[in-house]
Amino acid sequence: MMLGPNARFFTVRGLTHQFISFCDMMAEDIRQDKKGNFSALMEHNSNGVTRSSALAASKTGASKKLVIKNFKDKPKLSENYTEDTWLKLCDAVGAIQNSTSIKYNLEELYQAVENLCSYKVSPTLYRQLRQLCEDHVQAQIQHLSFLKRMNRCWQDHCRQTIMIRSIFLFLDRTYVLQNSLLPSIWDTGLELFRTHIVSDSGVQKRTVDGILEQIELERSGETVDRSLLRSLLGMLSDLQVYKESFEERFLVETNRLYAAEGQRLMQERDVPEYLHHVARRLEEENDRVISYLDQSTQKPLVYCVEKQLLGEHMTSILQKGLTVLLDENRVTELTLLYQLFSKVKGGLHTLLQFWRDYIKAFGGEIVGTPEKDKDMVQELLDYKDKMDNVVHTCFARNESFINSMKEAFEAFINKRPNKPAELIAKYVDSKLRAGNKEATEEELERILDKIMIIFRFIHGKDVFEAFYKKDLAKRLLVGKSASVDAEKSMLSKLKHECGAAFTSKLEGMFKDMELSKDIMIHFKQYTQNQSGPSNIELTVNILTMGYWPSYIPMEVHLPAEMVKLQEVFKVFYLGKHSGRKLQWQPTLGHAVLKTEFKEGKKELQVSLFQTLVLLMFNEGEEFSVEEIRTATGIEEGELKRTLQSLACGKARVLNKNPRGKDVEDGDRFNFNKDFKHKLFRIKINQIQMKETVEEQVSTTERVFQDRQYQIDAAVVRIMKMRKTLSHNLLVSELYNQLKFPVKPGDLKKRIESLIDRDYMERDKDTPTQYHYVA
Repeated sequence: MMLGPNARFFTVRGLTHQFISFCDMMAEDIRQDKKGNFSALMEHNSNGVTRSSALAASKTGASKKLVIKNFKDKPKLSENYTEDTWLKLCDAVGAIQNSTSIKYNLEELYQAVENLCSYKVSPTLYRQLRQLCEDHVQAQIQHLSFLKRMNRCWQDHCRQTIMIRSIFLFLDRTYVLQNSLLPSIWDTGLELFRTHIVSDSGVQKRTVDGILEQIELERSGETVDRSLLRSLLGMLSDLQVYKESFEERFLVETNRLYAAEGQRLMQERDVPEYLHHVARRLEEENDRVISYLDQSTQKPLVYCVEKQLLGEHMTSILQKGLTVLLDENRVTELTLLYQLFSKVKGGLHTLLQFWRDYIKAFGGEIVGTPEKDKDMVQELLDYKDKMDNVVHTCFARNESFINSMKEAFEAFINKRPNKPAELIAKYVDSKLRAGNKEATEEELERILDKIMIIFRFIHGKDVFEAFYKKDLAKRLLVGKSASVDAEKSMLSKLKHECGAAFTSKLEGMFKDMELSKDIMIHFKQYTQNQSGPSNIELTVNILTMGYWPSYIPMEVHLPAEMVKLQEVFKVFYLGKHSGRKLQWQPTLGHAVLKTEFKEGKKELQVSLFQTLVLLMFNEGEEFSVEEIRTATGIEEGELKRTLQSLACGKARVLNKNPRGKDVEDGDRFNFNKDFKHKLFRIKINQIQMKETVEEQVSTTERVFQDRQYQIDAAVVRIMKMRKTLSHNLLVSELYNQLKFPVKPGDLKKRIESLIDRDYMERDKDTPTQYHYVA
């Protein structure tokens, strides 16, 4: 038999002569081998073990193979060797279990186990060791009283099993390893502890009850021994009873605790405080998993807390607190609310619904309250900024929340048709008008960008266009525009948003103003060549009727010199543009008058109506309302507002008798020679009638009239292309093409109108079918 370099020879006291005989035989074999010289060094241990400490072969230039033959006769153990050795091993195991000193050298004990295993005593040895450990484990149950004792028992058992295994390692690695049905010595130790201690109903109940009690104390704010809990729960996990003996009861108790806590705190605390409590509880439970619970418990534990503290109260939390959080702009709590609800199934969907409803309700109050019309647009802009900040800061820029916000804004803004569009147009006018010192160019640009966001939500954009065009005309004609660049920037934004057709008339207004400047340059050259230049400097704006708002013509009595200048311009203009017709609009005129007061000379910047009234006082000292109306031809309502601005405003260049804020038919007026003002040029604003109801109605009616034309054109266009179409399909096509909101009843009226005018006809057999009439 060939032996490798790690092979060992064992003998015991009393068998030394056999080992010596073996050495003699080996020496004889070596002497017979003529191939080389070998030497063997043998070492004797105190336990009777003899080893081959070194085998060396040397010969100059070559190495030789050593052949070692087995015992010819297997050494025999003495009769009492097994019993004596077991007693020695039993004594050592007992010392380990009782935590006393071991009488024997550990290496000697290991060698003894190895010797017994070599002589096929392994089954008996394994059985005896198991029984010895089992007896000890059973004895421990009588002394177990509380968690610390249990932990100590477990720690001692683990330490003992490790030491016992180290002694019986050879048995563990040979006999046990070769028998797959047998558990290892370590697994046997665990099995015995599990069977006789942990699986005991009384011990298990007391242990788990104690652990649960400690956890409950910790949850209520008490300090507990976490290392003790970690060790005991590690024991249950190692013994593979963690889930059935502890986790199931733990989750039931956790569920019960947090269900009661959720119900109680929802009644006692406000929502921000409750949210912080939930976040703290979740953090505590995650920390508990890290500290002593098994990792597998984390998911069901966190789910349990989220379900009982959040899932069961989602609607209550949102009903009770979302409005308060959004009204007070509680960014921190809103962020926490979003984070917590994102953990719960269906949480974000529920939050999204309440968020949308809140926006609609709050925005509906802004739009639907006529008393707030003055500040409506500014409130809408502020509200949009606030909601944008909430979405970006608190709701993690969630696309669903952004889209939902847009839908909600569009819904509530259009609940009140036309009015928001009108007020947005006026708001833009206030920002683009000269004298607006609130913002720099950059700030104005940002304001216009924000206005465009609100503008996108409006369905009736044609209403916005009508009022915007009217206000733009005033800014351009009276020279009140703050910045041409800002005007063109706004025009560009509208064009980008609504298309070129939307802004074509607005662009035409700017072209008219530029052309008018060129015309006036040529007119001045023309008048210089005429004999007898006038003392009045005339500036005329030529407006294309289709581009500008329609103005009601008003005939007034102009001074002869003004009439003469108008005729001169008319001859000049028609001479260059034959076939055109000029219609003067005195309501849009303005002038600068040079005036002398006792204090000195002043210049008054006034409207044409104010000019006509003031020029009368060159002819007389005092006039009545009726006399002024007869001389100027100004309409009564307009005249009273004009006189009010001159005699009752801040700059009172006329005196009214009797005094008062309102102008009556019997009042008389005279020139105020004592008028004083720190400025040389004084602008006297016309008393603006709050945009009259008639004016608003007129503008709105024009919009509706335009809409009718657009509907008619769309119907004819569709029918011309399709030739025959049912009523429902025609209405569906119209909704796709029209860019403003329209009711089905209005569409039906327009269709009936076109049938009456023979653009289309009904099918004789199917009344809901239409045919195009070429």
